[in-house]
This record gives sequence, C-alpha cells and structure tokens, in this order.
Amino acid sequence: MGKIKAKAMSDAPKTKFMKGHLLLDSGQLSGSFFQRTVVLICQHDAEGAFGLVLNRATGNKVGDVIVADLPDILKESQLYLGGPVQPAALSFLHSDNFLPEASVLPNLNLGHSLDDLVEIGESFSIGKKVKMFAGYAGWSPGQLEDEMKRKSWLTYPASLELVFETPSDQLWRKILKAKGGWKNKLLSQMPENLSWN
Repeated sequence: MGKIKAKAMSDAPKTKFMKGHLLLDSGQLSGSFFQRTVVLICQHDAEGAFGLVLNRATGNKVGDVIVADLPDILKESQLYLGGPVQPAALSFLHSDNFLPEASVLPNLNLGHSLDDLVEIGESFSIGKKVKMFAGYAGWSPGQLEDEMKRKSWLTYPASLELVFETPSDQLWRKILKAKGGWKNKLLSQMPENLSWN
C-alpha cells in the first residue's frame, strides 16, 4: 500500500514558479506593452504573479513625478515603468551588501513603502542600489503559466548585475545573446518594427 501512495504522489504535477527569474519577450508580443521587455518576477505562487519591467525608462527622474520629501540621490534617479497595472503605484528594488530578509533574490528586496524608501535613501551604505518603478506587471492565477505554455516568454536567471548595472536599452538584446542559439541571436538582431527592414 505504501508503494502505491508514493507512486501517486510522484505523478502529481510539479508547478514551477518563476520568482527570481527574468522573462523576455520571445518575439511573440509585438505590438503589446510587453514588446521587447525584460520582466523580473518578484512574486509567483498559486495566487498569481507580480513582476517589474526592468527596461522601460519613463524619461523622468523620480523627483519629477513623486511629490515626497525624498533624499536628493533618489530624486535624481531614473523612474522606470514597471508595467501597465496601476501606473500610479510605487514599487522599488533595493540591494545592499547584506540583506538578510531579501524577498526576491539573495540581497535583493522588493518594497512599496515610501517611508522605507526614504529610510533606504538616507542610509550610508556603499553597496546600496535602488531602482524605482511606477506601475507593475501582474498575472492572475494560472495566467503566467498559460503564457509560458504558449511560449510568449523566454526565461533567464536574474542577477543583481542585470537588474542594476546593465543599461536598460541594451538589456533585452544582451540577455538574448547570452542565452545563445541561432534563434535568440536572430531575434536580438531583428528591427523593432519589421516595416523598417
């Protein structure tokens, strides 16, 4: 009887949650908000997924958009469009040399509180990095899994270097090239609008 039970449990479907991974437009999202985006999945479970688009700069500095008493270093930072959901909602990614309660990756935390952001901005840490976002990308239960099955997204492991140090306008192409393979190389070289060809 024990063997049958063990067999039945091993046949159970294994759900792969994407938290801590990057999703890249696989070339199938042309014409949508997500065309050529790189999304960091910050949360993913049976309730759905939450992510931030890393490579959509708004062209504004944080201080131009957020009316709050932020430290100057944060006011002068680039604001990114994290996704099409709730564009007035603030989210930020924060990294430091040692964040014991990091929620996304080792030493990478997701935050939404303006008070926490001010506190981070006023702290004196050489290793501190902050990236701020208006809006986010959200998926209802099972939606991201369905998009993955349709091959709308390519995946790649996230890293602090890709989140904070790679220029956002080069991120999508750089990751495609790093993934390797002729299809990814070809995709990375295609013009954004095929009518430009």
